[in-house]
Amino acid sequence: MTTSTAPDPTPFPARLLLATDLSARCDRALDRAAQLAGQWQAGLLVGHVLDPAAHPDQALAWAAGTGAGDALRIARQQLARDLAGLPVQADMQIAKSKDVAAGIRDMADAAGADLVVTGVARFELLGRFLLGSSVERLARSLPQPLLVVRNRPHGPYREIVVACDFSPASRDALRCAARLFPGQELTVFHAYQQPYSGMADTAPPARGIPQAEQDACAAFLADSKLPASTRVRPVILRGALELLLTQHVRRHEADLVVMGAQGRGALASALLGSTAARLLDCLPCDALVVHRPRAAAD
Repeated sequence: MTTSTAPDPTPFPARLLLATDLSARCDRALDRAAQLAGQWQAGLLVGHVLDPAAHPDQALAWAAGTGAGDALRIARQQLARDLAGLPVQADMQIAKSKDVAAGIRDMADAAGADLVVTGVARFELLGRFLLGSSVERLARSLPQPLLVVRNRPHGPYREIVVACDFSPASRDALRCAARLFPGQELTVFHAYQQPYSGMADTAPPARGIPQAEQDACAAFLADSKLPASTRVRPVILRGALELLLTQHVRRHEADLVVMGAQGRGALASALLGSTAARLLDCLPCDALVVHRPRAAAD
C-alpha cells in the first residue's frame, strides 16, 4: 500500500548510546547496537552507570568504604573486554549516579545520542521477561527513542511492526520507523475493541472490519507523509492489543515492534499507565519506544 509522500527527512542516527549494566543480559543489546552502528555508519558509545547494588562483591566493598576505586576499575576492565570483539569502533564512558536512569539520560544528552539501546532487566525461569525499574523509567522519560533489545540479533531487522492507535504519537512512531528502515515494508498494526469489551474479545467481527476503522486507518496513512520508498501493510483486528500483537509477532516472526510514547486508548499515557508497560513486558521481540518531539508535544 502506498501513502502520501514527503521529502526524505533527517538522516540516520549519527550516534548511538548503549546503556549497559555489564550483566550477561546486555550482551544481546551490545551486539544489536554494534549491528545498527555498522548499518547506519553511526558512532557508538557504550555507557555504564556505577550501581554497586547490582553486583554483590561491589556492594560489600562499598559498604566497607573501599569499593569506589575497585568498582571503577572492574567496570573499565569488563567494558574493554566486551568492546574488544566488536565489528565496529566504540567508545566507553562510566559515570557515577545515585539514579541510574538519570545518569543514562545525562550521558545521552551530553554525548548527543540520537538513539539509546538497552537490554531487558531480567529473565525468569517461567520464560517471562520483565523490565526493571531503571529501564522502565528510561522508557517513561528519555527524550530520545529507546530500543529495548530482547533477542539475539541475526542480521538487520526484517519484519517490523508499528503498533498504531491513529494518534499523533503513533504517527511519530511510524515516521521514525520509515526513517530508520527505508525501503522495508512496515506492518501498521491496529487493534480495536467494541464498547464494553475486554481481554476475551478476540473474535473477528461478523461482517469484517468496520468501515469506520478502515477509514481511520486510510486517513492516518494519508496524513503521515512518509518517504516515497516506504511500503506499509495495514493489519486491523478486533480484540485486546497485548494479546493480538503478541500473537502476530509470534506468527510472523517479527523482529521489532515500534510504538509511540503517548497515545489514545490502549496506548494512552504510554509507559505512564499499565497497558503499555504490559505490552513491553509481554512482547517476545525487540521494542522501539518513540517519544514525541518536544515542539509537537507542547
